[in-house]
Amino acid sequence: MVFGDIYLQEHRDWVERVCDKLGIRAIEPLWGMKPESVFIDFLKAGFNAVIVCVNPKFVDRRWVGRQLDMDFLNYLKENEIDPCGENGEYHTLVTNGPLFGKSIKILESRSVEINNYWFLDILEYELI
Repeated sequence: MVFGDIYLQEHRDWVERVCDKLGIRAIEPLWGMKPESVFIDFLKAGFNAVIVCVNPKFVDRRWVGRQLDMDFLNYLKENEIDPCGENGEYHTLVTNGPLFGKSIKILESRSVEINNYWFLDILEYELI
């Protein structure tokens, strides 16, 4: 099974332990890479992602629903936040990329607060 962990050893240990129990191998292709490089390489490779959750202790709720882009990376750097949200500062939904046969177009959404986190509630979408 493939995971996107970059440097959190305790999470890697958990992933490997669970995979061992299931008899499958944990693959961590991003392990040890620099988070800023991962972010930039993701965009350069032609992927698109929308920010679907933020922990408002770190990331302002105004980012919910926006595309992952260089403006967001600059915001993260200015606020000393891990560029890939490795500590749970934010989460994304990949909506398009070179590996996908179709892309997800979000037609209607809203931001909602649940348990002190802000989420993107996707109300309507289409596959293109």
